[in-house]
Amino acid sequence: MFDNILVVCVGNICRSPTAEFLLKQALPNKIVHSAGLGALVDHDIDATAKKVAEQHGLACPTHSARQLTKQLCREADVILVMENNHKEGITRLAPEARGKTFLLGQWNNNQEIPDPYKKSEEAFEHVYKLIANNCNLWAKKLAK
Repeated sequence: MFDNILVVCVGNICRSPTAEFLLKQALPNKIVHSAGLGALVDHDIDATAKKVAEQHGLACPTHSARQLTKQLCREADVILVMENNHKEGITRLAPEARGKTFLLGQWNNNQEIPDPYKKSEEAFEHVYKLIANNCNLWAKKLAK
């Protein structure tokens, strides 16, 4: 069914790895991974994103940001993005993936999740809560 879940943002160092780790924790029998439309390739998760996530009890293993590819889109059963413009980026890269690409905030009035990169710790805290809430909603749907 939906066993291969791909989470996408821009740099693949803040939002998508956070969502990846949350979904891996909630869905241990699924393949969950992440990538970026403009990835900071090989960078670890942002230090502030990691700090905030760990303060909430989320384990953040070493991460290596990677660029989104047509192949990753093709292999994924579902692709979760943070903003509507990410859907458009995926459609330009892999038009066939459009039908399986959804906002992480799909079940929360199509909520978009803003990029906290280079912002305050409070911004990261706000974004973490949005990601955690929306990952919880997706985990309930994908666990079936």
